[in-house]
Amino acid sequence: TSEQIEHLHRRFKQLSRDQLTIRKENFDSIPDLEFNPIRGKIVHAFFDKRNLRQEADGLADEINFEDFLTIMSYFRPIEMNMDEEQLDRFRKEKLKFLFHMYDSDHDGKITLQEYRNVVEELLSGNPHLEKESARSIADGAMMEAASICVGQMGPDQVYEGITFEDFLKMWQGIDIETKMHVRFLNMETIAHCY
Repeated sequence: TSEQIEHLHRRFKQLSRDQLTIRKENFDSIPDLEFNPIRGKIVHAFFDKRNLRQEADGLADEINFEDFLTIMSYFRPIEMNMDEEQLDRFRKEKLKFLFHMYDSDHDGKITLQEYRNVVEELLSGNPHLEKESARSIADGAMMEAASICVGQMGPDQVYEGITFEDFLKMWQGIDIETKMHVRFLNMETIAHCY
């Protein structure tokens, strides 16, 4: 809505300190991101050209308000008047954004190492969990992904990694539409930004 766009524009101006673009360092002033274990991946996703719908690889150095709106569109809630086709497209857009967060080398697959990195980051705040335990969790999840996506594999077969189609299968039945949101847009947090 126009009201939401105005709200986002005010937030953009605060983050950019009234500049025309935002750089990665502007995200340092967001309190809700400060303690998020995958903060780096989230910020990185804002500058990933694949998420900016530029059909290009790599990272942008800065984003303008239009780019910011594009990224924030991945987090918008479901509209009640969406038909099945619109809901499916909406869901795939959200999942594509998440997929890009995991696929750090931009090769179209989430490899075991990429998945291990994310799990280790997510669990890094737990002092009781050793790195080997995090690796075991990631390895087990990757084996489960292989069984869901490929089925029973032969002893000489290697699972190369999770493709986007595999990722869609894995998320089937999980309500991503209500789980993927951004809290830092709350205007009350602004007082804590400076």
